[in-house]
Amino acid sequence: MTTTPPGGMPPERARLVASLRELRGGTGLSLAALAAKTTFSKSSWERYLNGKTLPPSRAVRELCRLAGEPEGRCLALWELAESEWSGRAAPTRTDPPTASEGEGSTGGGRGAALAIIASVCALAAGGLSVALVLLAGQSTDGRPSPAPSAAPSPRCRGAACEGRSPMQMKCGTDPRTLASHRTAGGAHLELRYSAMCGAGWARMWSTRIGDRLELAPADGGRPYAAEITDGVAAQSYVYTPMTGAGPGTTIRACFRPVTGKGHECFDARV
Repeated sequence: MTTTPPGGMPPERARLVASLRELRGGTGLSLAALAAKTTFSKSSWERYLNGKTLPPSRAVRELCRLAGEPEGRCLALWELAESEWSGRAAPTRTDPPTASEGEGSTGGGRGAALAIIASVCALAAGGLSVALVLLAGQSTDGRPSPAPSAAPSPRCRGAACEGRSPMQMKCGTDPRTLASHRTAGGAHLELRYSAMCGAGWARMWSTRIGDRLELAPADGGRPYAAEITDGVAAQSYVYTPMTGAGPGTTIRACFRPVTGKGHECFDARV
């Protein structure tokens, strides 16, 4: 589950900090190691991950790269937090986009507007990164920009991953999405799989407090579940534990909304 940021923090910043903490947890890196693999110092990351200072968009992008996660959603959260921080009016967000959503999506006005914000933010941040590398060749802390590093090695494989956290076991650094599902209530669901770990899991976002996602183990045992317990978690990625799954295995997940009505299931074959 996502760690809740310190109390009293504006909700826009709290959601961003929660997502950054979750991404950092997925990398398995200490603050010192994070500084060594990015263009930002250890003290900078300490401020960013505790909500003391708003990180630049480049820091968000670099952390997403290390965690192996799409940039779009976190950049959209960053845009909202930056709007709050600077005093500009921020649009209301209820449905964060992901990189897997197509250009032909027929979402509502707010969802479409947020997708545009995320795209523009990503392009602008990308252009800034290229310019900094080409013109200066240094980080914002005055140190040379490090080369991209390889993903950390996973801590489990196959049956050893059963019931374990994909983030803690470093299985979430290079996963692929087997299937995506949008619920009737607007929640986003995905079935994810790591070939390095030989295991799959499910994740959800744009949820409500009390929503529950269950993953059926490959051996047919009791489902692994993840539940939304607070407002920050409702705006973040929340993962189920993993189940070992080899090629040809079918993974199944069921979403049970807080209303208790209309649960939805979907599956995918590895």
